[in-house]
Amino acid sequence: MTNLFPPSALALSDIENALVDFARNTIDATTDAGPNEDGIHTMGAAVRAADGRMFAGVNLFHFTGGPCAELVALGAARAAGATELTHIVAVGNHGRGVKNPCGRDRQILADHYPKIRVIMTTGQDLVSVSAGDLLPFGYDAKAEQL
Repeated sequence: MTNLFPPSALALSDIENALVDFARNTIDATTDAGPNEDGIHTMGAAVRAADGRMFAGVNLFHFTGGPCAELVALGAARAAGATELTHIVAVGNHGRGVKNPCGRDRQILADHYPKIRVIMTTGQDLVSVSAGDLLPFGYDAKAEQL
């Protein structure tokens, strides 16, 4: 089987494991859905700033496309003055584990934070990958600006 992960994929460090725990604790404390139930807040995310601070966010599900937890966490970090971010992760409620970012989040990360390490699952292990590697041949919004 071919390795689907880019060369930037690395095993998790202690710092990255701590970020996963922070995201997990956030969604476990704030989810509004019971096991096997739909809810408005079912995903948690955490980002780590270069200075070591961690910021959390939860999703706000809406059929029109409410914000993903990753975007809420990015906004929380910026609102607190964190401008250099090093890591990001999303975790599902009720022990569903780390979830890989959706396409919209991948595009946003690639556009605005291409060097951030994204914690992802391979299906068996967790790895961190450079966001710039998540969208090979992705859309380049900056190149389309006049």
